[in-house]
Amino acid sequence: MNPEIHHSKVISHVFFTGSAKQGSPGPPIGLVDIGESDIAYLFRVSLPGIHKNLNKIKCEIQREGRVCIQGVVPEIAIPSDSGCLYRMQVQQLCPPGPFSIAFNLPGQVDPRLFSPKFRPDGIFEVVVVKLGVRVPTS
Repeated sequence: MNPEIHHSKVISHVFFTGSAKQGSPGPPIGLVDIGESDIAYLFRVSLPGIHKNLNKIKCEIQREGRVCIQGVVPEIAIPSDSGCLYRMQVQQLCPPGPFSIAFNLPGQVDPRLFSPKFRPDGIFEVVVVKLGVRVPTS
């Protein structure tokens, strides 16, 4: 290993409100990964139990790199084979209700140039272009 190579690690402060703050062990809501390229940032946020077609997720990105994601963890009722409807007594997952997740990207961005994608595995993935960078056209 070359001792002259230094790896910088972005330390992101993540703040939770609402039901995201009350979550307990289990698939956690709001875990954040941040990546960087020459022209853009990529962030991924864990939103287990949130379905893009059933819930409205609002993602606001500000020029200084502040990201705020808001939504609602739905109350889950599960039908059984016997016809009974079970209401979950949430103990390990984030409880139902509104949530917000806020964090900062490492630099300024152009909030008009972003591409959100809600993956089937419950990961909300967004690429946002850095401020002042020319995006290559193909």
